[in-house]
Amino acid sequence: MKENPRLYIVIPCYNEEAVLPITAPLFQEELNLLIKEKGVASDSRILFVNDGSKDRTWELIQQYAKEDEHFIGISQSRNRGHQSTVLAGLMEAKDNCDITISIDCDGQDDIHAMEAMIDAYKDGCEIVYGVRSSRETDTWFKRTTAQGFYRVMEKMGVETVYNHADYRLVSSRVLQQFANYEEVNIFLRGMFPLVGFKSTSVYYERHERMAGESHYPLKKMIGLAVDGITSLSVEPIHLIAKMGVFLSLLGVIGIIWVLIRAFSGHTVIGWASMMCIIFFLGGIILLSLGVIGEYVGKTYLETKHRPRYIISERTEKKTK
Repeated sequence: MKENPRLYIVIPCYNEEAVLPITAPLFQEELNLLIKEKGVASDSRILFVNDGSKDRTWELIQQYAKEDEHFIGISQSRNRGHQSTVLAGLMEAKDNCDITISIDCDGQDDIHAMEAMIDAYKDGCEIVYGVRSSRETDTWFKRTTAQGFYRVMEKMGVETVYNHADYRLVSSRVLQQFANYEEVNIFLRGMFPLVGFKSTSVYYERHERMAGESHYPLKKMIGLAVDGITSLSVEPIHLIAKMGVFLSLLGVIGIIWVLIRAFSGHTVIGWASMMCIIFFLGGIILLSLGVIGEYVGKTYLETKHRPRYIISERTEKKTK
């Protein structure tokens, strides 16, 4: 393990022209501090990854790269989502650095936690997870849904770190192995624990977004949860099988009850009870088909072997 590791800070960006002028200098200041006090190599870099932004985000990244050699950037050919954007940055960095730290550009994650991450790396950890110490700043709804998200993931058999998103240090050694994971449906916070290697967590307080609007509304959070479960677990299929067995046993009991009533001469033709049974079983069948359809759809996408990201542009080196 190098005493002066070369660090790449990977920052995904989508329509962030409002917040980049605020946070880019903060990242620059933190990197300079890490170089000075933590022994990070002087040729470390801040790598912005533009996710097909529709505003001036890419223009700003290009401007920063021309002004300071520590800033570099790549741009995806179109918007592909947060997870693919982080992956693109990590794969771009893996052959050029010793360690990476991925972090969002909105200023919510405490950038000073990088110092503790690097200390943990120097102590022998290959992966260091940035974990929120509390959710006191969240609304009740946000806190409840987030906690529910992690509980559901755990119940579905997906290994995740509680209250960890995508703020993490990963060594190039881990990334070289991670590159062998070629699936198109990506859920990074559930995939890195699968790689193994020595890991630990660093805890920090999360702040309010410094500017702009959040790009992760409830709809996207639900989509992320569905992707995470169906990409890394087959537990929903098992649940459907168990539910099928239970309903079959219930049906057998119902048939026996009907026969007993018929032979005893107490049969009653009931429209309401029959409709209730039809609606219930119809709902169960449609739900089961929907879950199975999710898996079939993902299998279909995986068999195509389409690229997970496409880099269309890279920033030019700083002009002298």
